[in-house]
Parts: sequence; structure tokens; C-alpha cells
Amino acid sequence: MVASIGSRIMRLSLAIVLLSGWQCAVVWAQSPDASKLSEQVQPTVGQTLGDISKPLPDVVALMREVATHQRQSEAVLKDYIYHEVATAQETDGHGGVKKTETREFDIFWLNGVLVHKMVKKDGRALTVEELKKEDERIDKEVEKSKQRRAKADAEGKETDSHGHEEVTVSRLLELGSFTNPRRVALDGRDTIAVDFVGNPKAKTRNALEGAIHEMAGTAWVDEADKTLSRVEGRFVNAFKIGAGMLVSVKQGTNFVFEQKKVNGEVWLPTRLDGDGAFRAMLFYSFNGRIRVVSSDYRKFKATATILPGMSTVEPQLEPSASPK
Repeated sequence: MVASIGSRIMRLSLAIVLLSGWQCAVVWAQSPDASKLSEQVQPTVGQTLGDISKPLPDVVALMREVATHQRQSEAVLKDYIYHEVATAQETDGHGGVKKTETREFDIFWLNGVLVHKMVKKDGRALTVEELKKEDERIDKEVEKSKQRRAKADAEGKETDSHGHEEVTVSRLLELGSFTNPRRVALDGRDTIAVDFVGNPKAKTRNALEGAIHEMAGTAWVDEADKTLSRVEGRFVNAFKIGAGMLVSVKQGTNFVFEQKKVNGEVWLPTRLDGDGAFRAMLFYSFNGRIRVVSSDYRKFKATATILPGMSTVEPQLEPSASPK
């Protein structure tokens, strides 16, 4: 349940900038006071201007470049494995922590599919039997993903590695709009910050589109590499599937997602914070907060198994040179 819910979260956040290729193993959460969600979750990003002498790019053209760059980067991404620690805190109506759960995952590409392999639960390493079951789950997930992709390819649809349909730039602009582009220095690099707001009256074709048109947020695109460096999003309206009987996300639910450049060649996730409300099938609900921290980036070459001799690399901040 944790991994499947987390994958939906990441697809929602990255869909804003057409980067739904990464998924995170986390859970939705709810804050005790929805009116304070923005203050609790979204840390202030310094609005230091970058090189204001350069003209701002066309927003639609920029989004298309981001989508194209993501597809081109997948060949490099498949050479990396990294570790994630996902912590979920269930809270009561007063904000007190009732329960804390932690899951740790190794994230890597396997036969063309991005997978999350759980290796620890609440600080305890999985047993040999549990790891065997996890491997069996991953094998089934990879096979189903390949089948979905093959079917989607035959129909001419663009999908992520799991075969889930992606949202094109043209379609995204029908669901909402990008506005207010501005240049902002973030971690010593020039970025283009762009605001997004969904149109709740737009007709949707699937659940992902339905979620997008209920959202608003801001995306920071690294200007030199044309890739996502940060995204903040929130549900301005409640999002429901099946009148809330299947899925229900509370109004005000929001998140902050960040990634850094690793090894001078690829951008990978470093942090995801979430605060909101989620219920699924009337049988599963969670009230609290989440935090996902990604680290221990390693390069590897593998087909069916991870080979020994992996080298660890750390995120590198490489300020983009501004013309004088």
C-alpha cells in the first residue's frame, strides 16, 4: 500500500512539469489544521534574482524542453541506484503524533522499469523470507509494467516506465496554465520559476488529469540543464474518485519536492515533504505528515541483478556561469 500510494504522489507532483518518470515510496498525510498547511510544509525559497540581463524563455517552449530532456536522460538514470527513507507520522486532531512508521527502499531500474525495493521496516532489516517476497513482488511489477507499456506503445500513447499514461504539454495546458515566469537563483544556479494553476472546469480523461486540474503550485526549472530542481504543489480543491468512495484527497493537501545534480551528469531526488489528507477505498486513511529523504547515490550496471563494486557519489552543486 505504501509504495502504490507513493507512486501516485510523485506522478502528481512531477506531472506539473511533465516529469512523471520518478516515483517515491511514501504515504499521503494530513495536518491538524489545513489552513496552516502552507506554512508547515513549504519552506521559504530565497527569491534572489539570477541574471536578469537575459530574456526569459517562452513558458510553453520551456516545458517542452523539460519533457524532451527527461526522455533523453533516462539512459543515464538507468545507471544509478539510490536509497530512500520514508517517514510517516500519524497525528491526532491536535497535531500530536499518534504513530510513526518508517520504510527504507533501494531505488533502481530493472529491465527498463523503475522499482522500489523495501529493505527496512521501522529500522529493522527485512528477513531473508521478506526479501524473497519483495523480490517476487518486484518481478510481478516489472512484468505487468512491460505489458502495459507494450499495449500503450501499440496505441501510440506516451507512458512512464510503469506503462502509466503521461500528460503531454498540449494536454497539460488544457487542464490549466503556466504563468508568471521569473528568474530565481536556487542553490547557486539560475532557475526559471513558473506558477501553475489547474482549471477545475476542464474535462479530464483519467484520474491523473483529474488531480492535476484541482492543483496549483510552482515549478523551478534549472535553466542550464532544462530539468526540474524543485516543485511545490497543493490541492486548491478536494480531489475525489468515485465520489470519494475510491479515493479522496483533502483540500489543502500539499508537498515540496527537490532534487540535485549528481556526479555532474544526472538530477536525482533529495527530499519530499508532504502534509495533507488521503483516503482510499474507505478502508485506508492516513492523517499526519510525511518526509522522504534520498541519498547514497551509486552507479551500477545491471540487467536482472545488481552487481557488486558500486561507487557512491554525492550531489554536486554546480553554479551555472552567468555571462558578464
